[in-house]
Amino acid sequence: MSGPYEPLTPAVWQENAQGVPCSTLFDDVYHGAAGPLAQAQQVFLRGNDLPARWRGQDAFTICETGFGLGQNFLAAWQAWRDDPQRSARLHYLSFEAHPFSLPDLRRAWVGLSAGLQPLADELAAQWPPLLPGLHQLTLQSGGLSLTLVFGDIRRTARQVQACVDAFFLDGFAPRVNPAMWSPALFGQLRRLARAGATAATWCAAGQVRRDLRDAGFLVNKVPGVAGKRDMTIAVLRPGLGQTPGPRRRQSVAVVGAGLAGAGLAQSLALRGHQVQVWDPLDIGRVPAAMRSRGAAALVPALSPDDDTRSRLSRVGLQRAWARWAGLAGNARPDPCGALVCAQSPQQALSQQQALARLGFPADWVRWLDAAQASRQAGIPIAYGGLWFAQALRVCPGELQAALLTSPGVQYRTGTVTELLPLSSGGWQFKSADGRLLGEADQVVLATARQTPALLARVAEISAWPVLSGLTPLVGQVSLYPVPADMPAVPRCVVSGQGYCLPPRQGWAVAGSTYRPHVSVAEVDEAGHRDILRRIGGWLPDAALPWLGAAAPEGWAGWRAATRDHLPIIDAVAQHPGLWLACAYGSRGLSWSALAGDLMAARLDDEPWPIERELQHRIRLR
Repeated sequence: MSGPYEPLTPAVWQENAQGVPCSTLFDDVYHGAAGPLAQAQQVFLRGNDLPARWRGQDAFTICETGFGLGQNFLAAWQAWRDDPQRSARLHYLSFEAHPFSLPDLRRAWVGLSAGLQPLADELAAQWPPLLPGLHQLTLQSGGLSLTLVFGDIRRTARQVQACVDAFFLDGFAPRVNPAMWSPALFGQLRRLARAGATAATWCAAGQVRRDLRDAGFLVNKVPGVAGKRDMTIAVLRPGLGQTPGPRRRQSVAVVGAGLAGAGLAQSLALRGHQVQVWDPLDIGRVPAAMRSRGAAALVPALSPDDDTRSRLSRVGLQRAWARWAGLAGNARPDPCGALVCAQSPQQALSQQQALARLGFPADWVRWLDAAQASRQAGIPIAYGGLWFAQALRVCPGELQAALLTSPGVQYRTGTVTELLPLSSGGWQFKSADGRLLGEADQVVLATARQTPALLARVAEISAWPVLSGLTPLVGQVSLYPVPADMPAVPRCVVSGQGYCLPPRQGWAVAGSTYRPHVSVAEVDEAGHRDILRRIGGWLPDAALPWLGAAAPEGWAGWRAATRDHLPIIDAVAQHPGLWLACAYGSRGLSWSALAGDLMAARLDDEPWPIERELQHRIRLR
């Protein structure tokens, strides 16, 4: 978040004398005498006139100011699931400064009804590691999204973006947790509110009601539940709130069929948009044997101050697994884990110090000493390293083909060289010979190093310095055959200066080179030697028996990178309906699914999967 980094402090399970879960930090209980589900149904659902208000809607968004033990969410999910007239989609956004670990949540869910237990089990299967920031889960076969916001609400409320229909105000009591009931927070809730948004809470404190009024809500007291005389309901004053137009299925043309374009296409098609992908190459003619030979790694970055790239890469891995784990065959990523190896004793110490400062949970990243790292990788590792158990090995060719043939995605072979805005909205796009290729409501340029030239046909790009700093780079990887009688090592991704991937289908990958100022992307012997030199600086000779044992094959291609090595994922504000998704550098896998979900959220007024300040840093600037 903005400002100095603060580690996340998880909640600790505690019960009071009556057996009710309570907070040791705030000296308050997690639910009242009526029990959590009765409170959820009578205060939050009925107080917001649900389920009536979501009926017949294409989408409906709820925001909760305290996830706690998750019972409000489970009750809302059950009510929505059981309503035959429910909205097509339900989005649930929930803040939590001190989230519980999964074992504690399961403890709280003991004794749930037969209708709620399957929902709790589905939530448990996706419960994220306790890391600061946003965690977006997709449930109920894609019909329900849960966006968890972990961190101090005084910061996080400024960072989320959504269009909220109903608020569940459920923090601890104002006397012990005033930040959850402050005028500043209510101002942020007004920013998030859709016109006509409602709010409900068990709290009837006079100051809370006054502050809600000052924030723009019309407030009423109504009878409370379980011995409480009053509770509060509210509705946003007329004339306030967001007023987006009705959501509609749109036609989207994605220019470029690389990882950037393929990831966008899948995410947009999942929302029902009609997607065409245009590219000069015909992916259908790429032989399956060639498509499945290579591999690449998706490994999160880690910095001592949890900088922008670290935070984005963390969310990128989460979104990639959410979107791609259900793919079939070789397109499905392999969660083999990754070891980021220290290159010296000094770097080993720095890695350990960074982990101590960040306070990340061990199920996300942990330090392995030299002996532990060697056992994990199956090869000698001199100084230990950072172990990311959820890191992925991916076959880019198979992944690309699967995404581009997803339901709702149409692949078109052709070179787009000109864009023309339509007076009625939307865009035409043409080939070099002036032939009209098609029209679309939205156009996305996912064309890497070609993006500035294509954008320059419709806009003065000097207004965006980031594009002038876009550097084309050639990258090469080496592909080594691995005989069946040779040990299949490493057992995980290992990286340092360069990287090596576990063998798959008889081939192993080592990489990679970064060459600016060259005119042709081609595999050459100099590139193979450069990769061997990099890896040889930290892996002992013969640690990988396949490395250098035979003449390698290879792959080379173009990358485009900005000076700060962050992607550009944004709408072109001056040209409605035009978007950029480029400058992925060497992290095409990290940004692919994330960019698609971010664009889809902005098109459809869904809760964003990243903080507003992160979007600001990857904007067209």
